[in-house]
Amino acid sequence: MTDRAAALPDGARTWPTTAREVALWCERHEYPLAGAVVADWRDAADVEAYLLYDGPDLVGYGELWLDAEENEVELARVIVAPSARGRGLGRRLIVALAARARLTGLAEVFLRVHPDNAAALRCYPGAGFVPVAPELAAEWNVPQPVAYVWLRHAG
Repeated sequence: MTDRAAALPDGARTWPTTAREVALWCERHEYPLAGAVVADWRDAADVEAYLLYDGPDLVGYGELWLDAEENEVELARVIVAPSARGRGLGRRLIVALAARARLTGLAEVFLRVHPDNAAALRCYPGAGFVPVAPELAAEWNVPQPVAYVWLRHAG
């Protein structure tokens, strides 16, 4: 189950275990990631941050980026604790975030994933996400630092 994030425990910012994981997670190039960076994300007016617990253990973090003007929500900055990876918790987090996104009333739910993030690319189809049309992905990638894989929730 996801809970709205009042605060992200400091240890969670260290879940990316390498500089490469930080870049795949959030496009930043600092390692380790400063705690204030995550707090600033969470505090943005158009961001809803959520936590995933497995029993009493905090095991995941993800955000919804709300864009009323475009009538869409983007799932973003999703990460699972290293000790919890490979157990289907990422998919559980994505399913829960997509359900929360649908509750916003915004028409579309999207996400983008770095093309080198193989674990995420395996996870998202099982959570109901399908690729957007190649032309649309190409258009959305014009201002991006890499050619992301763009997916939309089919639900």
